[in-house]
Amino acid sequence: MINSKEVIELTKKYITNHYNPLSIVISRGKGVWVEDPEGNRYIDMLGTYSASSFGHKHPKIIKAIKKQLDNIALVSNAFYNDQLCLFAEKLAKLTNKDMIVPMNTGSEAVDTAIKCARRWAYDIKKVPQDEAEIIVCENNFHGRNITQCSFSTDDSAKKGFGPFTPGFKIIPYDDIEALKSAISSKTAAFLVETIQCVAGVFIPKPGYLKEAFNYCKKNHILFIDDEVQTGFGRTGKLFACDWDNVKPDIYIFGKFLGGGILPISAIVGNKNILQVFTPGSHGSTFAGNPLASSIALASLEILEEEQFVKRSYELGNYFIKRLREIKNSNIKEIRGKGLVIGIEFYTEARSYCDRLINNGVLCKDTRGKTIRFLPPLIITKDELDWAIKRIIDTLSE
Repeated sequence: MINSKEVIELTKKYITNHYNPLSIVISRGKGVWVEDPEGNRYIDMLGTYSASSFGHKHPKIIKAIKKQLDNIALVSNAFYNDQLCLFAEKLAKLTNKDMIVPMNTGSEAVDTAIKCARRWAYDIKKVPQDEAEIIVCENNFHGRNITQCSFSTDDSAKKGFGPFTPGFKIIPYDDIEALKSAISSKTAAFLVETIQCVAGVFIPKPGYLKEAFNYCKKNHILFIDDEVQTGFGRTGKLFACDWDNVKPDIYIFGKFLGGGILPISAIVGNKNILQVFTPGSHGSTFAGNPLASSIALASLEILEEEQFVKRSYELGNYFIKRLREIKNSNIKEIRGKGLVIGIEFYTEARSYCDRLINNGVLCKDTRGKTIRFLPPLIITKDELDWAIKRIIDTLSE
């Protein structure tokens, strides 16, 4: 078997350095635990950025994969398939919406929502052709495709990639007056993360999302909620927008749906909005393929069968309370909701991540100064305590 040193050397030789990963190789995993090639064991407190919400190799998801592989894995969208329709029905009913547009990655789902909002603006709202505007927030992270880079405020995501896609207004996050000022007769949509996870786990003030939603409704503007990282129980509600009792016009989903196995994403909305897509206007070869759809269906069934939403709320509150026991003058703030938690430092956070790895805990820094924790929703109280002890020991002065 190839060892960790060899893996890192080959990766650096043959793959571009666009991620700068921490110096650890993961070769096996089960539940919340993973191992490197040498057999060292670690607790996964990053959860593949929320994609492994049920941990690694959840038995029901593995069973669904094996069953589907015995039938068929990929069908062109030139034909119907019997897994996509079942997944779409369950997701539509869960969100109380009419229909979905299946895609593969979160980035693709965001692109889909943008295309939908623009066509809706021209066909339904009657905005002059090619003049539609979409409002986004500073420090957003909606993906890394060229259009998403265009409205990013992260210099590292933009440098050298212009010219950029026009049609976006950028306003401060959690600022209702800025939103009101940015709206014009050409505004098609407000695209927002209910929690800015990549920016460092920034949570808006209570009532902000509700007021923003109501103002959008008043001005005939679509409210698009990016729940790629926060959806499906992660925050202690089914969806993060539920904390403000908001039912957006369009949900954007990803990560969770793939069960930690394969990419699958979707936007979800009502027919009067999503009907703007017509044959030939949008699509992707792998979007809604039977194998990924069977995994997404199993993931939604697991979510319904077990009390993950309640557990995320309870364990998240406990986790944050325990983290606040840490005595470290370099900690600026601890923020979180449910099982999405950030520790912001005054200085760079990466060295703390390296030290946590040495103590058996996997996490990752984001935007330089914040450690983000997104543990699998299946984590037990005992497993969380195991991780907390090592986090406190590592981060305490």
